[in-house]
Amino acid sequence: MKILSRVFFVAVAITLLVTLVGPGVRPAAASGTIVKNPYGVTADGIPVDEYTLTNAHHMEVKIITYGGIITSVKVPDKKGQFANVVLGFDNLQSYESLSPYFGCITGRYANRIAEGKFTLDGVEYQLDINNGPNHLHGGFKGFDKQVWQVTKEIIEPKAVGIELHYLSPDGDQKYPGALDTYVTYRLTDKNSIRIDYKATTSKPTIVNLTNHSYWNLKGEGECDINDHVLKINADYYTPDDVNLIPTGEIAPVAGTPFDFRMPKPISKGLRSDDEQVVIGRGWDHNWVLNRPSFEDKSLIFAASVYEQKSGRALEIWTTEPGIQFYSGNFLDGTIYGTSHRAYRQGDGLALETQHFPDSPNHDNFPSTVLRPGQTYETTTIFKLKVRVPWWPPWQLP
Repeated sequence: MKILSRVFFVAVAITLLVTLVGPGVRPAAASGTIVKNPYGVTADGIPVDEYTLTNAHHMEVKIITYGGIITSVKVPDKKGQFANVVLGFDNLQSYESLSPYFGCITGRYANRIAEGKFTLDGVEYQLDINNGPNHLHGGFKGFDKQVWQVTKEIIEPKAVGIELHYLSPDGDQKYPGALDTYVTYRLTDKNSIRIDYKATTSKPTIVNLTNHSYWNLKGEGECDINDHVLKINADYYTPDDVNLIPTGEIAPVAGTPFDFRMPKPISKGLRSDDEQVVIGRGWDHNWVLNRPSFEDKSLIFAASVYEQKSGRALEIWTTEPGIQFYSGNFLDGTIYGTSHRAYRQGDGLALETQHFPDSPNHDNFPSTVLRPGQTYETTTIFKLKVRVPWWPPWQLP
């Protein structure tokens, strides 16, 4: 009788498992989903696809193959209400014709290079001048303006994602070497977006890749980010000249508006008469993350943002040596985003993990040189959560 009872309960358990999980599906199967849809066709006639990643908690990330752009990140607030928390557009034509770099893969060299010039192995290279007197984010047609190929859909027990590939030819935007680049996006069941970058080159070159998402934890199009509370894990930053090029100095943040070692509202110091704040019209600077040395490539906590009304918080972890905090200073009300609302100054913030701006022209900055036989590899994690309160310090994602 006991044996029959056990058989009965095992049979019931199997029946319930099949009912809940689905026939032919193992319990260890991924809890998230990947949905692919056409997004449009570029002006050059190249089809663009949209991939929607959804995890076990219904967090949703949309990515298009044009520029590898994150177009939407939907997460709940403390009341369980979902909203998109990144700035962007709802159509391909706006991404093609406008250049705020919303959500894109930025390269070959993220950030600025003074006068577009650098010297490598005794050869001087002249890149595009596309930002005042400087080269910015890879040139007129950087990685943000390319159609990437999805080479892999990733389905794991606790994550879903896609692998994107772009082969940048030798001389692309006047950079030396063919750069074979892979960028992998994973959405995990811990509500983290993990981005892994990998590249190899056919000739000595320079590389600095990042993601350029603009965040507003209240929700896209919902006022400015000035009351967001920011923490940056950095004792030093790199001051800029009047053209937003680092002077080469690595300066302490102590006693300046650039001190975010303890969390404080972005509005505090935003309208300061500090020379560096004036130059950037707010913040548009690189912070030197606290590491034992520039050679250290461990995954560390870089920054966090918290918005009290929604209760949403964002943590950023990275293997990179720096992070660029941009407070949306040049949004001027002429661009209308996903919600068809105007984006005005300070309506979003970018936290771009990176090597330092203009590194090829500063020997005291971490090197961005990549040579044949070497592999460029970096990782950044954006972790979304609801936190009230959001202190003490973070745990590894």
